[in-house]
Amino acid sequence: MATAMQKAFTSTKGTFRSSFVPFSTAPVAAVRPSANRRGLMVQARARAAGVGLFGTKAGMMSYFTADGLCVPATVIALEEGNIVTQVKTQETDGYSAVQTGYKVVPERKVKKPELGHLKKAGVPPMRHLREWRLVDSSKVSAYKAGDALQVSEMFKEGDLVDVAGTTIGKGFQGTIKRWNHKRGMMTHGSKSHREHGSIGASTTPSRVYPGLKMAGHMGAVRATVRKQPILKIDTNRNAIVVKGSVPGKPGAILEVAPAKIVGTNC
Repeated sequence: MATAMQKAFTSTKGTFRSSFVPFSTAPVAAVRPSANRRGLMVQARARAAGVGLFGTKAGMMSYFTADGLCVPATVIALEEGNIVTQVKTQETDGYSAVQTGYKVVPERKVKKPELGHLKKAGVPPMRHLREWRLVDSSKVSAYKAGDALQVSEMFKEGDLVDVAGTTIGKGFQGTIKRWNHKRGMMTHGSKSHREHGSIGASTTPSRVYPGLKMAGHMGAVRATVRKQPILKIDTNRNAIVVKGSVPGKPGAILEVAPAKIVGTNC
């Protein structure tokens, strides 16, 4: 009995050994290039009322109007850049758009696909690219690659603009700061001074509903302040002053575009 089992095990082990192929000699399938490995692509999804400008938030100030009113204002500096890098038309790309670049930097600070794209347009290397997909496709013909956008030609004092940027990051915050919830009593017997409280019943629904306002990361998201009037355009300092506050802290990159007004330009 033992001899028969030993023979069966030996024959099985021999079959296993004969069918084993070392890793080094096993055939390797050819690696196909990934479909995601392609050149630079900057594509706008939302339509813009017109081509805008990049800017850098310099800070806030008090501005006195001609009527003697003191209003809060934000100074946006226009650094080197704001150059047209590509013009897309319905015939070549299927839609109409104007791509612009901002903030000239050394070549070593720009990735190779983007650097090749900018060299093809004949413009210096720039860090930020943005595409303005226009509602009125006829406006695209007024631009060509290499054009430098001038603030005095695009805006005038009193125009309404939309300013977009990244808000200031606040880190991980509780519901009082993040969602403006009310706190509990601060007396000695209170057990929930700044706590969230109940997030759902145990039996029904036995789960937490999606979208419940809870503690988490706050800020560092893209936001747009709409219909801000331009108070002043300083061509000597290459800066514009808009009324009110805009997203981000000093040094943040902003996008200033003509305001989208329903029924007028969008």
